[in-house]
Amino acid sequence: MNALPAGPAFGPSARRATVAVTIGEGSSAVTVGGGAPVVVQSMTNTDTADVEATARQIAALARAGSELVRLTVDRDEAAAAVPRIRDRLAAMDVSVPLIGDFHYIGHKLLSDHPACAEALDKYRINPGNVGFKNKRDLQFAQIVEIAIRNRKTVRIGANWGSLDQELLTHLMDENAASAASLDTRAVTREAMVRSALLSAERAEAIGLPRSRIILSAKVSAVQDLITVYRILARRCDYALHLGLTEAGIGSKGIVASSAALGVLLQEGIGDTIRISLTPEPGGDRTQEVRVARELLQTMGFRIFVPQVAACPGCGRTTSTVFQELARDIEAHLSASMPEWRARYPGVERLNVAVMGCIVNGPGESKHADIGISLPGTGETPAAPVFVDGVKTVTLRGPRIAEEFKALVEAYVARRFGGVEQATE
Repeated sequence: MNALPAGPAFGPSARRATVAVTIGEGSSAVTVGGGAPVVVQSMTNTDTADVEATARQIAALARAGSELVRLTVDRDEAAAAVPRIRDRLAAMDVSVPLIGDFHYIGHKLLSDHPACAEALDKYRINPGNVGFKNKRDLQFAQIVEIAIRNRKTVRIGANWGSLDQELLTHLMDENAASAASLDTRAVTREAMVRSALLSAERAEAIGLPRSRIILSAKVSAVQDLITVYRILARRCDYALHLGLTEAGIGSKGIVASSAALGVLLQEGIGDTIRISLTPEPGGDRTQEVRVARELLQTMGFRIFVPQVAACPGCGRTTSTVFQELARDIEAHLSASMPEWRARYPGVERLNVAVMGCIVNGPGESKHADIGISLPGTGETPAAPVFVDGVKTVTLRGPRIAEEFKALVEAYVARRFGGVEQATE
């Protein structure tokens, strides 16, 4: 494989300038691109025709922090269900922009089900299967015209697994006749980029504003994804959606997606992301949302929840107390956030440390807003607590966990809400 070109040295606060795209209306509207924070997206895996199951899953994804949710619209029953899903979500007090995922017959479904076309906030179409041969341009135009009439955004998403074969064949033939031919993967990457850009040009020519177009070019290999998006970012200023398609299951999918998206985000490429994880049988679909948020927060692009720093443990920390406390504190912060976010503006910036021994414990605890250093193997059974870098108290005995949680609660109320709120 050829060496990748070096990327520009952007810091975490730098964003590539893009056209701003607004998805949805009113208080639920989300801005993508144009310097807005990177947006988290997810997708349902229910049968869209099952209104109740799909609405429940969308609600769970939205409550986990997904700011956009995509659902499959693959047949008449699914298209007919979309307005009912929107209404069911409203009854559940869930407000999140909905994206319809269309392949092969999107033009027909949107035409035959105008209520679906109106209920969705964005349409996702694939230039590789929107239509074939002489029908492709006609069916593509039909979807774009419906989007224009309904004032909807369109994501034009090229995909490695369903690439426009006519375009790919043309580029392969052109490459074969060239004196400086490229390898097959390089030509395929070029086809991905051109497919997205040519389709965007067609959409604009039909009348879809640039401010209602998002592009993506998804592949399943990390290095190919990085290369494709670097090329795409150099050639356009459209808002870009990032995602490693078919990333895989469990830690493999998490690591692969984080590796690819982390590089691109650090270079200022990408305005909305999805972590496409294959769930375990019966697994929690919201995991992909949590991973996406953790990636953005870890890299410093967004702040969603308080950070808990905890040491990995070693022979000095044979006690499981610090592990249990770190787990409990993280769970407590997560459970408290819905209420805290309303009462204590800025609380998501809270930094907590739960450390397991004397080596790094006091130092890390001093660097946090509030931290505790638990005793390691052979150490004095005492746990000093540091608040804003100053040791304030030493906890002892069997109720260290409960006492530390109470100290965290008091700190949050004092720092982010004021003493008055803390004593209400």
